[in-house]
Amino acid sequence: MMSDVSVSADKLEAALRQALQPESCVVSDDSHQHAGHAGANGTGFGTHFSVQIKARCFNGLTHVQRHRLVYDALRDLIPQGVHALVIKAEPV
Repeated sequence: MMSDVSVSADKLEAALRQALQPESCVVSDDSHQHAGHAGANGTGFGTHFSVQIKARCFNGLTHVQRHRLVYDALRDLIPQGVHALVIKAEPV
C-alpha cells in the first residue's frame, strides 16, 4: 500500500512564490530518478526536488545567502519528507 505523499512540487512552489515573490519559479519532483537511493520513500514522489527560481530579493546576495532564503521559505515543508533539494537561485 502506497502512503500519501505529504510534500509535492506544487506545495514547494506555492511556498516559494508566497515568501519570495519571484519573477519565475519552477519546481520539479525528481524522486523517480532516485528509486532505491538514500531518502527514497518507495513511491517515486515527494523526496527529491529541483528548484529554478529568479527573484529580485536575490539581487546583491551571495550564492549561499540566496540558498538560505530558499531554505527559509521551505522550512515548514522540508521536515515532511524532503531528502534532497537542488537549487538554482538567480537574481533578476
